[in-house]
Amino acid sequence: MKDGESIGRTAITTERTSWTDALRRFVRYFTPFEIALWACSVVLISVAYGVFDGERPLNLAASLIGATSLILTAKGNAMGQVLIIVFSVLYGIISYSYAYYGEMITYLGMSAPIALLAVIAWLKNPYAGKKSEVRVNRIPIREHIFLWALAAAVTTAFYFILEAFDTANLIPSTVSVTTSFVAAYLTFRRSPLYALAYAANDIVLIVLWVLAAIDDITYVSVVICFITFLVNDLYGFISWSRMKRRQHADTDTVYVRSASHAGKGVAEKA
Repeated sequence: MKDGESIGRTAITTERTSWTDALRRFVRYFTPFEIALWACSVVLISVAYGVFDGERPLNLAASLIGATSLILTAKGNAMGQVLIIVFSVLYGIISYSYAYYGEMITYLGMSAPIALLAVIAWLKNPYAGKKSEVRVNRIPIREHIFLWALAAAVTTAFYFILEAFDTANLIPSTVSVTTSFVAAYLTFRRSPLYALAYAANDIVLIVLWVLAAIDDITYVSVVICFITFLVNDLYGFISWSRMKRRQHADTDTVYVRSASHAGKGVAEKA
């Protein structure tokens, strides 16, 4: 009987240790600043929801999931894009509630599908074999030209679509489509510029939801949500710029070492 109890206690202790180790690895994955940024975002979003809303739990859930997705995306982690898909669905529902059909169509019909493609692209392009960090990509000038030409076509098409749906605040809603499309495309292509495009989109969305909050004060919580998203996206650009420099430096180091070894081999044969 004692042997059985001993085995049971050992199993429980082992399980607790594994969970503790996993938690420690997860915490070490983020810098102190990133943890503080995420924690502050969660607190601000939660307080704003409690003060201005409190009746629409979907708004709170979408905001918290969005904040978490941004900090993971800033690390180049594909899980951030998985959460973006969930956020897009919830945000589409919220947008429908205020007749922001442009936001609903954009996030459900564009952002979510492109985020799914981004998950696949990121997992296929890990840095140094690590699934937790994507390999940063550099987009050539000709692709930027193609992107903006495509964005212009999408914007024109959506303007008339949104006008037909009698979308509230038509012009900023149309601009939001443009910035969302550019941001989603750059995310899929693994460019650090995705974060600046999303920051521009955050500014447009802040304007949109301020206009909504004038009619219904409960939407102030959504405004504060996108203010925290703006700060997170600006940090995302800084984080990806650092990743890009580090990855390029590592690649250059490997190249120099390979060239050095090759040179020694030729010298020895001579």
